[in-house]
Amino acid sequence: MQTCPLRTSVIGSYPFPGWLEFATQHLDRFGPDDRAELQDDAVTCAVQDQLAAGLDVVTDGEQTRLDFNLSFYGHLEGIDLETAPSRRWGPPAHDQRGKHHIVGPLQAPHGLGAVAEYQRLERLANARLGPRPPGNPSPLVGPTLKASVPGPYTLAGRLLPNPALDYPDRWALAEALLPIVRRELEALVAAGCQEISVDEPSMSCYAHRENPRRLVSLFNRTVETVRGRTRVCTHLCFGNYKARAVGPRQLAPLFPAFLDFACDEMHVEMASREFAELELIRPIAERRDVAVGVVDVKSYYVETPDDIARRVKRCLEFAPADRLVLAPDCGLSQTARWAARQKLVNLVAGVREVRREVGLVG
Repeated sequence: MQTCPLRTSVIGSYPFPGWLEFATQHLDRFGPDDRAELQDDAVTCAVQDQLAAGLDVVTDGEQTRLDFNLSFYGHLEGIDLETAPSRRWGPPAHDQRGKHHIVGPLQAPHGLGAVAEYQRLERLANARLGPRPPGNPSPLVGPTLKASVPGPYTLAGRLLPNPALDYPDRWALAEALLPIVRRELEALVAAGCQEISVDEPSMSCYAHRENPRRLVSLFNRTVETVRGRTRVCTHLCFGNYKARAVGPRQLAPLFPAFLDFACDEMHVEMASREFAELELIRPIAERRDVAVGVVDVKSYYVETPDDIARRVKRCLEFAPADRLVLAPDCGLSQTARWAARQKLVNLVAGVREVRREVGLVG
């Protein structure tokens, strides 16, 4: 169970500052020390925006990744990185994201880079907050620092099967990636990370056409060695590339199978769907904490604190305060920073108002 009622959290990603967007297009003009400074500065900006909002859970904003999962492929051996997608022009769509060819056994002898990201986050956050006590601190002490790692099924989606190398389909690729992701989770726990989100949005996008029990088995085997050693979260959504969904936006195909996920917190997208199927958070909350998306990252309407408060009260009709986490629908990387910043400020303000109304500290 969570450390505080009506916890406020984020999924992981946060928009790049404009100068970082520019710098990533001209990295050849920077030396290694310049790039390290760029990374520190970008993470500092993301952390500061989250701290200023007053969130209970803070991430590095995934500022050192090209996307929530794209940078991980650079750590994999056995793939030929695609340099250009199959379609480059026209309205944004998921086929503008290239796929990588398999040319050898999949392996990551040096890990996937998430540990270095977490250590950077811890160093920069502690420089602002001061050293924090071990264990999940309460919001009165300081925010929890969370790492995010895409799960093997989601990672497999950007790889092209190769039957000649015993990777005939996406499932075979996911099974090959599973031990690689599991080792990364174990390394994060060893580094002291006390909250990890194993993000599997592809599972919620494609559960309607897959065996959901098979997806549950894949997830549970991925996290089995870290379960009970860290807070395991997962993020389920329906796609957010350029604020576009890719799957049918219904939770029903996921359940009841997904109730068997071995996680401490399950996040579901709600705000962009006008809180359709909100009643489904009840069975989730009976098993674990449920994180509800109450901020629409696909919209430039900035929810007011009153909007947030009303949404939280609706959630409380189906889940108790000590099982409820409030967050945006998805990562914020596809939302302009000026809007993302204010959405987080208003998220926290609205939740605090409800905490006061129901007699909780906040």
